[in-house]
Order: sequence, then structure tokens, then C-alpha cells
Amino acid sequence: MTGNGTGDVAALREEIRRTRVELGETMELLAARADPKALVRHSAEQAKARVREQAATTVARVRTRAAERARLVRAQAVYEPGTLARGPLPWAAVAAGAVVTVVVLLVVRGRRR
Repeated sequence: MTGNGTGDVAALREEIRRTRVELGETMELLAARADPKALVRHSAEQAKARVREQAATTVARVRTRAAERARLVRAQAVYEPGTLARGPLPWAAVAAGAVVTVVVLLVVRGRRR
């Protein structure tokens, strides 16, 4: 100790203050980790992100397939003019593609709410 003892007391008080600040920060972190509402909220946000990503991938895949199918139908109409009138198969494929597209869009819009 110094002659009047204030040097060690001031240092000790500063150390106590720093320890209290560190303890408060640690308690806040522990409370955040143990908060059930925050954990559920975080899990829900992750699930939403996964669903949005999957929906975007599915929409892209459906659009690509629909575009390929449309090119095929156009090519058949140009190179084989009578093929589209022969049977319902190409129209059924186009209708199925349209139905799938509508369903995917409804699912994506429903997830955003």
C-alpha cells in the first residue's frame, strides 16, 4: 500500500467496476441464449428463409421447364403444322404446366404472409 492507501483502493474500485461490467455483459448473453421466445423467433426466421429459397428454386425450375415446353410446342407448330391439332397431349402438357405455375405462385404468396 501507499502512504495514504488511496492508490490501491482506486485500482481495486476500477477492477470491481470492470468486473461488474463484464459480468453484466455475460448475464445479458446468457439471458439471450436462454430466452425461449427469442429461440423460437430465430428458428422461425431460419425456416422462413429456407422455404423462400426452396420456393424461389421451384419457381425458377418451373419457369425453365415451361419455357422449354413452349419452345417445343412452337417448334412443333412451325415444323409439323398438323401435330398440334392431332391430339390433346401438347395442350394437356401446357395446361399442366400452367396449373403447376399457379400452384407454386400461390404457395409462395401464402408463405410471405
